Amino acid sequence: MSNERDDMGNGLLSGGELNAAVTREVVRIHTAAIGRGPRKSYSFHNGDTLVTVLLEVLTKAEQNLLAYDEGEAVLAMRRLSQRAMTEELKAAVARLTGREVIAVMCDNHLDPDMAIQVFVLDAPLS
Repeated sequence: MSNERDDMGNGLLSGGELNAAVTREVVRIHTAAIGRGPRKSYSFHNGDTLVTVLLEVLTKAEQNLLAYDEGEAVLAMRRLSQRAMTEELKAAVARLTGREVIAVMCDNHLDPDMAIQVFVLDAPLS
């Protein structure tokens, strides 16, 4: 597998271009599954690990549940949604990095409102 080519066809994505492409795909998948995207997001990688951070991800309905002290219900729903997205996220990251994704870990934090996606690859990114 090889990395996706950049928009100009000038070689493989790496560094900041790869980080930006991964961020776009994670946000696209997240938005399609949840119904809204994050206010801000970014990705970074080191060795065989790639991380995407999503800020202000909660929907209005989830925020309302939090106001009624139902944070555990929000986190449970998020865990189910993340499980449903896992295969699509793995495929997108594999396509962009040219590496097999051997593990995906996702979690949410309610205050501050953020989510994280961690991808462990079968080999380091160059």
